[in-house]
Parts: sequence; structure tokens; C-alpha cells
Amino acid sequence: MELRHLRYFLAVAEELNFTRAAKRLNIAQPPLTQQIKALEAEMGVTLFDRTGYRVELTDAGKSFVPQVARILADVRNAVLIAKRASLGDVGHVRVGFTESASFNPLVTAAFRNFRVAYPEVEVSLEESPSTVLAAALREGRVDAAFVRPPLRTGEGIALHMIDEEEMVVAVASSHPLAAREDLEIKDLADETFVLYPRTERPGLADTVIAACEKAGFSPKVKQYTPQLSSTINLVAASLGVSIVPRSMQGLQPQAVSYKRLTDQHLTALLGIAQRADESSAPVLRFIEVARAAAKSDLEL
Repeated sequence: MELRHLRYFLAVAEELNFTRAAKRLNIAQPPLTQQIKALEAEMGVTLFDRTGYRVELTDAGKSFVPQVARILADVRNAVLIAKRASLGDVGHVRVGFTESASFNPLVTAAFRNFRVAYPEVEVSLEESPSTVLAAALREGRVDAAFVRPPLRTGEGIALHMIDEEEMVVAVASSHPLAAREDLEIKDLADETFVLYPRTERPGLADTVIAACEKAGFSPKVKQYTPQLSSTINLVAASLGVSIVPRSMQGLQPQAVSYKRLTDQHLTALLGIAQRADESSAPVLRFIEVARAAAKSDLEL
């Protein structure tokens, strides 16, 4: 039994006239009659009562109509879904992001714009350090990831830069340095630092350490924290100072003061990574939307 047999049957069942059904199907009547007879023979039932000049559905035919209509509708729907999936209109995208990336307005804009443009694509999220997300990409556990470079690309991963945001000093509001309008790196030489481990956030940690060494001192790290939000919380508790991406300065605004650096321009890079051989249309659409959000920001 082929789909065309079902289409032929449904056309005759709706028209109850072989001539009109043949015209509707754009075929000759004799082949249509032969195909219906072949279908009945294959099923072992009579679907139509051909008494005189009238064509009527038998009880078997009547019970067959809704099932055939559903099957043909499911086939049309399946074809439509496949076509939409090929265009990236439906599907599933697994997106990873570092904690600090979630505070960046370009990242939130990418998620918002993608939801508007592709409302039927499911997006699942995973928050992890950049090093963990890189491994997840290679192992196929996520499809795209907002990460902080450096990231080893040459291992099946492509990285697109989307932002380079300024880094600022975070000090407790009660700290004497909070009264200053701007700071220089050397002003932190005698301070204890709350920092993030290099193993998880090598780019940010290396930037801070290199800036301090350039100013002639090594930072005295009192506490390492697994997340940047924890870093801000410990700064608020007066356990030390830190240097964080500017997008973090919305955290603890009453307890933490954020200061620009005037002697060194420190930046935190942000990129979106994907597998180099990625072919999934929804994933590629997400990458396009994220890069478009960054380009739009640059043009403002």
C-alpha cells in the first residue's frame, strides 16, 4: 500500500464520484478505478458500493476515511516540520554560558532576539566555567557556548568574538578606596584580593595578575571563589578587593563600589563558541543571532 492509494481513496470518498475525483487528482478515471480496486484487493474489503450510477461508502469505507485523513495529515505535517527544521525554524539548541556572561547585555539580547525570531526552537541552558564548556562542546553535550577566551580552538571548535568589555575594580563601600573617583592598579598593591581560579577562568585571572605585575607587585590573594558572583559577595563582606568585568557592577550596588582604572585599560573578552563542523540549522541560526546582537551594539 502506498500513500498515493490513500490519497486516491480519500478523493473518491469525499467526491463520491470517480470522474470528479480523477479530475481533482489530475489523472484519468480508468487508472483511478484500477488503483481503488487494487487497494480493496490488498485490504480484502470493499470500500465503495458501486450500485448503478451511484458511488457510496461501505461500512468499511466509512470507518477507513477518518484514519486515512489522519495519516495524510500526519504526513503533510511531518514534511512541514522537516522543511522548517532544515531552515532552523524548529528544533533544539543546547547553550552553555559562563556565569559572568549571563550578566552581559549582549548575551541576554541574543537569547531574547532568538526567542522572538524562532519561538518554536527549544533552548536549554547550562552554566559552567569556560574550560568545562569547551569540553562539553567537543563531547557534544552543548551546541554553543558563551565563553571567556583564551580557548583552544584548533580542536574542532570555532570561536567568534562578540564583546570586549572594560574591567573595573570592586571594593567594599566601606573601604577607604571607595571614596576615590578613579583608581590605578598600584593603589591595590597593599590590598588583599578575592580572585577566581586560573584553572576555571584563565583569561580573567591572567589579565588581573599580569596587570598587577606590570605595576610592580604580585596580588596577595586571600580567597579564591568558584563564581564571580561569589567574588562580589566576598568583596561586599570586606574580605578583599577584586577586578571584574564591568557587566558585573549591577551586583551588590549598595555594598560594593566599582571604580575605573586610569593607568591600565583591562578588558574581558567574550565570545561564542561552536563546533567547527556544525551543520544543525537551529544551532547555526543561534550563532547568527548572537553575532548580529554584537554587531548591532557596535553600530549604536
